[in-house]
Amino acid sequence: MVQTPQSPAIANLETPQEWDLSDLYQSFDDPQLHQDLDSLQQRADEFRRAYRGKVAALNPQDIANALRQLESIGQKSGYVYAYPSLIFAADTRNSEAKQFLDKVMEALTEIENQLLFFDLELQQITEDKFQGLLAAPELATYTHYLQRIAEFRPHKLSEEIEQTRNQDSLTGRQAFIQLRSVHLGEQEYEPVTTPDGKTSSTEAELSALLFHPSPDVRYNAYQSVRKVLKQHNSLYGFVVNTIAQDHRIESQMRRYPSTLHKQLLADEVSESVFRAIMEGTASRFELFDRYYKLKGEALGEKIRICDIYAPWTRLDEEPLPPVKYNAGVETLLAALQEFDVNYARRAEEFFLKNWIDAKVRPGKRGGAFCAYSHGKHSYLLLSYTEDYNSLFTLAHEMGHGLHFAWIDAAQSYYNSNPPLVLAEIASTFNELLLLDYLLKTSTDNKSLMKSLLTRQLEDQLNLLFRQSTISRLEMAIHDRAKQGSFDAQFVNEKWMELYGKLCGDAVELLPEHQYDWARIGHIFFKPFYCYQYTASNIVSLACYQKYREIGKEFIPGYLELLAAGGSLNQVEALRKYVDVDIENPETIASALDYIEGLLDKLQASL
Repeated sequence: MVQTPQSPAIANLETPQEWDLSDLYQSFDDPQLHQDLDSLQQRADEFRRAYRGKVAALNPQDIANALRQLESIGQKSGYVYAYPSLIFAADTRNSEAKQFLDKVMEALTEIENQLLFFDLELQQITEDKFQGLLAAPELATYTHYLQRIAEFRPHKLSEEIEQTRNQDSLTGRQAFIQLRSVHLGEQEYEPVTTPDGKTSSTEAELSALLFHPSPDVRYNAYQSVRKVLKQHNSLYGFVVNTIAQDHRIESQMRRYPSTLHKQLLADEVSESVFRAIMEGTASRFELFDRYYKLKGEALGEKIRICDIYAPWTRLDEEPLPPVKYNAGVETLLAALQEFDVNYARRAEEFFLKNWIDAKVRPGKRGGAFCAYSHGKHSYLLLSYTEDYNSLFTLAHEMGHGLHFAWIDAAQSYYNSNPPLVLAEIASTFNELLLLDYLLKTSTDNKSLMKSLLTRQLEDQLNLLFRQSTISRLEMAIHDRAKQGSFDAQFVNEKWMELYGKLCGDAVELLPEHQYDWARIGHIFFKPFYCYQYTASNIVSLACYQKYREIGKEFIPGYLELLAAGGSLNQVEALRKYVDVDIENPETIASALDYIEGLLDKLQASL
């Protein structure tokens, strides 16, 4: 692996770092934390007294002033929430963090209830006057925000009911989401020892073993996690049913045709685009089948579901060496620097200022994420296990962090949250930058070259087919919720049915795979999130292909797209800045053709 020399501080990062949250607060005893929480309540009270019942009479400048006050309150609320939630994510066994997070969520819900009247009164303004607000130069910054308020007009409830829904969430849907996170974080897993004597027992370490060369190690690691999921299958089934029923009730109350419709409106994605993505990917399952048949032939055995991430090497072949943390960081920064020097320098800041928690530890929340605080910066969480999978996860989350860095420099609070298809573009783009860099600098290492090519294919198959299959499961869950309650058995059977269609006769599904859905946090956190990985990957591929075609001339428009945040409709933003049309079926077809091209190259090299 070749890197561009970085600062001594980067070179000294010998082990995965823990984050420094002092940019937020010093501790739970920090007087500033308690002062901010108290002042937020006071500011919300003052705002309510100043504006409630008067919004319809305000002129554009008054509304702009009020929106800026709301943005300031929202920004500070974000800091107060981020601190305990990040500590809790790093250690879900931290009872102090959990208790403080509960306290903050209750306080912020009360503050939100104090302020929600403003949007409701905006929605009640006559159409003529509302159009006047949209045209007012004083409100130009908030045009998209106001347009979104208008789109939700048919689905808003009275202030009293909206307040009740917010309060109920603390002990209702949100409580069950928290229950699943806390419960999963408390689980102990059966340790798995590799032939070299290394023992793994955390969920992150066991998941990393799915990339191990030994079939027995992969199988044992897979089973260790699924034994826990099987043991608690009925509990997780109860939780997902409760969450789905709550979404159903909310959809009925707000007069949405379905939970899917509710979420698509929030995501700024038309149902026609969603259906095109579902149908387009379903029509090309043979790409998934073809790849894993090739892999099975190369390994001399049929691929089991626990083997899908297996390296393309036999046990008698030399495995890839570990990717130490400092070497991985230097490699990522070098890849980003080839794209744009300023882009790489912004990424380096995350490491130098310890805005990353990459250390593996028991009780740490599974998966990875980027948490952004407007007016400050993002924090990244992952569990770095010294392999290429971890390196690409780091690149992915850094993409989010860089996206928000460009947003923070250009947008106000209300425009800082990009629609979710746009939100995943920079993360996938970063992975493609890293892949190309590694391929270019590893030409003398055929084993690594093959590993990188196959990894890219597996990532693409995951994003295009596995993530859309998760959304198919959610379609089944929420359709079933309309008929009444369901149990874990329904989810298990539907998951196996859908995965069976995807895997065909190329991948053997183990019986324990029926419990695997409970690992997918997005099913619980936010319905129909995962299709957006598919949609965003399609758009990212289109962007990357343009970058490869026109080179550095692509960069200014791409960075403008990132900086746009949530200030524009995402379909318009893609057309305006990078000339990509997600509503064109050819964009979807082109992404699938790209995968077919990679398969052709792989097959030719075997």
